[in-house]
Amino acid sequence: MLEQTESIALQQPRQATQSDHAPSYYAASANASPARETLKDNITTDVCIIGAGYTGLSSALHLLEAGFNVVVLEAAKVGWGASGRNGGQIVNSYSRDIDVIEKTVGKDKAALFGEMAFEGGKIIRERVEKYNIQCDLKDGGIFAALNDKQIKELEHQKALWERHGNSQLELLSANDIRNMVGSERYVGGLLDKSGGHIHPLNLALGEAAAVESLGGQIFEHSAVERVTRGEPVRVHTAGGSVTADFLIVAGNAYLGGLVPELQAKSMPCGTQVVTTEPLSDEMAASLLPQDYCVEDCNYLLDYFRLSGDKRLIYGGGVVYGARDPENIEAIIRPKMLKTFPQLANVKIDYCWTGNFLMTLSRLPQVGRIGSNIYYSQGCSGHGVTYTHLAGRLVSEVLRGQAERFDAFASLPHLPFPGGHMLSVPFSALGAWYYTLRDKLGV
Repeated sequence: MLEQTESIALQQPRQATQSDHAPSYYAASANASPARETLKDNITTDVCIIGAGYTGLSSALHLLEAGFNVVVLEAAKVGWGASGRNGGQIVNSYSRDIDVIEKTVGKDKAALFGEMAFEGGKIIRERVEKYNIQCDLKDGGIFAALNDKQIKELEHQKALWERHGNSQLELLSANDIRNMVGSERYVGGLLDKSGGHIHPLNLALGEAAAVESLGGQIFEHSAVERVTRGEPVRVHTAGGSVTADFLIVAGNAYLGGLVPELQAKSMPCGTQVVTTEPLSDEMAASLLPQDYCVEDCNYLLDYFRLSGDKRLIYGGGVVYGARDPENIEAIIRPKMLKTFPQLANVKIDYCWTGNFLMTLSRLPQVGRIGSNIYYSQGCSGHGVTYTHLAGRLVSEVLRGQAERFDAFASLPHLPFPGGHMLSVPFSALGAWYYTLRDKLGV
């Protein structure tokens, strides 16, 4: 809980003042989207939301559908952060699975997390259908194993997820996965037919259009400078302010120092993605004939899929502390060629990086500040589905249904050992250890 001070300063990172999306394939192939106004007035609403990424947009949609008036403030543009830059994969559950949560909260309480573990992907599909969002939605995702240890882990994952209601899972033999992924690297896998992939920026833009179709307001280039607590709460930008009964903080890795206590328990991390030139129909079909997305089972995992126009989108690795590498292609292309050596002569058309927010537990940070400020952040690289669930949970708690929100809010979170100065080397050391274990297959 914050001390009872009059205002909370929001320190926006330098990057958040930029006006354009990252130079990604997604930005280059984005659907048309209107130019949105900057806040230049003092206005009043029921709910103000900081951040027009998936968490903010999902919250806005659920609240508007429930009858609230909503204003969204975005420092840059809709989907500018992780929501418009990620790998585009619909992956169920959380960055730490239900069995890990069970060890923390007990079997009975963990059952509620199991019930919610596959809800985010369903919400995405509901949004795409209800609001006719054109985002290249495809069904099916593969977890690819590189050794026998990972196969055993996938067998455990299948049993765990089936126990919590996912009946769309299929274990893959070495022959099975070779018929689905044109690579010799994998010894088996797990197919989740309820997984899938999307064009992430187009999903965000479509959700923003849905928000506005319901009467919600979205102001771009309207970075929040400070928040004055109280009932109501007042949110200040350079050009105006929003007075609201409730505030939802949904900035994640690009939020800055709004809540110092949360900042101590989270760390921005960068991930890198490349996209090839368009592939021939034959080449695309030889890589991923069923058009499933894939992620491997390593601690620092690689992930890849085909775009709607048959490019290969390939990402992987983590840069702790979220600095931008000088040569993204030099980092990711060797990974891609290790998986698909047949792409040696294929050109890379787009390279970009994006930040996600990691917690020490790898589970989301959720909670309240005072009586009327709510937050959800720290998806730890597993945000596409969770953020859509988070929007529903926020709408529930504002309507007086707190059980599911409070389940996440009750999860314990510890600061990184040594604080921010040591969080990067501490995390990098942990990653080195687990990467070594992946390589040794132990």
